[in-house]
Amino acid sequence: MRLNLFILLLYSIIAYPQSNYPQDYFVNPLEIPTSLSGTFAELRSNHFHSGVDIKTRQRQGFKVLSAASGFVSRIKVSFFGYGKALYITHPNGYTTVYAHLQKFAPEIEAYVKKHQYEKESYEIELFPKADDLKVSQGDVVAFSGNSGGSLAPHLHFEIRDNQERPLNPMLFGLDVKDTTPPFVTALYAYPMDKTSHVNHSNARQKLRLIPLQNGDYSVENIEAFGKIGIGVVTNDRQDYAPNKNGVYNIQTFLNGSQAYELDFRRFSFDETRHINRLIDYEHYKKKKQYIQKLFNDENPLSIIKPSLSDGFLVIKDSADYMYKIKVNDFKNNPTWITMEIKGIKNDSLNPEIQKTTPYFIQAHQATTLKEGRVSVNIFKDSFYDDFYMDFEVHNDTLILHDDTLPVKKSIAISYDISNYKEVDKERLYIANLLGYSKYPVYSASERKGNQLTTRTKNLGTYALAIDTIPPTIRPGNFKDKQWVSNYQYLKIKIDDTPSGISNYRATVNGKWILMEYDYKTKTLTYNFNDGIITDTKNNLKLNVTDNVGNSSTFETLFYRK
Repeated sequence: MRLNLFILLLYSIIAYPQSNYPQDYFVNPLEIPTSLSGTFAELRSNHFHSGVDIKTRQRQGFKVLSAASGFVSRIKVSFFGYGKALYITHPNGYTTVYAHLQKFAPEIEAYVKKHQYEKESYEIELFPKADDLKVSQGDVVAFSGNSGGSLAPHLHFEIRDNQERPLNPMLFGLDVKDTTPPFVTALYAYPMDKTSHVNHSNARQKLRLIPLQNGDYSVENIEAFGKIGIGVVTNDRQDYAPNKNGVYNIQTFLNGSQAYELDFRRFSFDETRHINRLIDYEHYKKKKQYIQKLFNDENPLSIIKPSLSDGFLVIKDSADYMYKIKVNDFKNNPTWITMEIKGIKNDSLNPEIQKTTPYFIQAHQATTLKEGRVSVNIFKDSFYDDFYMDFEVHNDTLILHDDTLPVKKSIAISYDISNYKEVDKERLYIANLLGYSKYPVYSASERKGNQLTTRTKNLGTYALAIDTIPPTIRPGNFKDKQWVSNYQYLKIKIDDTPSGISNYRATVNGKWILMEYDYKTKTLTYNFNDGIITDTKNNLKLNVTDNVGNSSTFETLFYRK
């Protein structure tokens, strides 16, 4: 026991050096006061937030500054995700990331557009050499925007180490005023086996929080027995923003001894999806609320610090326990939750009966399920736990359990489409049927002969769907044969249902032109400042293709001096 404790202590000393983050190396990437709409490692759908979201007053176009000297090492432009993103590598080994940009600084913008025109693609990923795009600290490298998956204008800012692991930028001196401790909205208890119970129930129990005048909480006394886990719903709020942000550290204590710790200072991208094991995933899917587990049920996340009990409480009959939770924000504002637990064994308890099906999935083994023309390949370690799966096939509709169970890595769903006409096979795709109305959402489908396959990390209902409707195209800010001499931008609206836009290609007088696509507004935009269009009379031709190959072509004339 003493040896184990020594190893844990040594690990904590090695893993938590407190002074190895330079405090004066990086400057703020914006010239406006810093307030955050999102904090580092905040809980998001299927991932942890890998940086901080800096508010830009609901506007675009603020100057984005290089936080330190270095060179632009990566540039990525995509429809989704980070949108327009810039990566700068610094001599001290760290890389800063600036995302959801409106545009790059002129020299970088010219570099990007040169390669976009060479590859005839708006989406592009570039890795400049160290001498191509050098920058000094404070140089304007871009302008803030709302590109990609951003829901409102802001700057997403990251600092990564030399292993590409994101770290909390506030460790490096990024200062945000925060005098408000975290707040707690719910607390839950989980009996972990058939003999355990909380308040005479074997099911998850919501506990009654009692707010105290000093901002802390107590919990209405509970009676329990056996192996118990606790889950908490908690957020933080900075002084100048109303957003519900993530917390920095959570610790638990049982009878004065530390039982568990979550530390949100760094994680790896290859582990971020394990967030679905950290939270009560079923509750999140049903209620859209994040319950963070304060126990480690075989979760490999590095933010979970080693402990002898893995955070579980083992409550014995006729014993009393004092359980405390400490929630901290980065500014070390603490919120405490105190719970008294009385151990009372209930032998008359009727545990919940586990639902069984003919399909028992063993998490550490590969399994293939097949019925009719549908097969599902479940690869080894696709799930965290063994369970009984619902598997039903009705014509072309597959019921694959439900989406309240997290999937660790992709499974493959395949349909034999040999019974379809050749003309229809090209337009078939596999759809995930979502919501109460079972709305079909395209799941990336690949056809090989008579086999149509999709890979997915979501359980639920799937079906074969067909899309015979080509995309729609209409001019946005101009009309056919219009003079547009005073225009800076040419805008075109494109849309497609049900499978969605796959690609597009635009030319003027036979030359490819760069049109930026914003999927949120369904708009293509051409900037005349590119200087490609020099003729007075111009023939614009646009071809748009959806995900199953339906295409539409739009042609128009416009004039420009």
